[in-house]
Amino acid sequence: MDPKLLWLGLIWFGVFVLSTTLHEAAHALVAWRLGDDTAYRGGQVSLNPIPHIRREPIGMVVVPILSFFLNRGGWMIGWASAPYDASWAARHPRRAAWMALAGPTANLLLVIVAAIGIRIGLATEAFVPPLDPDFTHVTEATGGGLGATLALLLSVTFSLNLVLCVFNLLPLPPLDGAGALPLILPREEQAVRWLHFSNNPTFAMIGLVLAWTFFGTLFRPVYIAALNALYAGIESYSYGF
Repeated sequence: MDPKLLWLGLIWFGVFVLSTTLHEAAHALVAWRLGDDTAYRGGQVSLNPIPHIRREPIGMVVVPILSFFLNRGGWMIGWASAPYDASWAARHPRRAAWMALAGPTANLLLVIVAAIGIRIGLATEAFVPPLDPDFTHVTEATGGGLGATLALLLSVTFSLNLVLCVFNLLPLPPLDGAGALPLILPREEQAVRWLHFSNNPTFAMIGLVLAWTFFGTLFRPVYIAALNALYAGIESYSYGF
């Protein structure tokens, strides 16, 4: 096995586990604080990845590793979940909506942390913008060793968490964006009906198929905009379509 590919896989897997753990812990924490202790009793109000992996070993371990090597190190996919009380959500649809938003918000915070790290690297001339950026090369180190590892780690953290944030915010069941829609519905009974609709397994499957089909097209302009925001103020670097 190529040692470079194996090292890249370890970076991706570490970032994936951190990102999904933070995402689900955020769901669990907000639900707990708003009255549903289901995930709290399951040990998921925690940054310890073990309770999250124990709940979804296929989605958090098997599929990410397989997807990485099948795609020759280009990216990694998988899933995780946090339990909640459906009757609590039906009684408090707007509280459930805040719970839904908590996961993508956690991923957005990791995008911001990675962006700050990259900007510090640029300011200290440890990093430079890549000529041809991709998910693993959002930034590049001016040297090797620890700097190169840090550039790779920040690049993967930026890219993966942007994907997780945007994908989960799509307003399609069973994604978090669908769960957040009660916040903008004018009446509570409409919010309850929407939650009931979005929890239907058939509609959830259709939603996942639609999300997977169109996400690449939808995500590309978001990614370009994020790169341009990251490198704003740096002359000669503007990424386009």
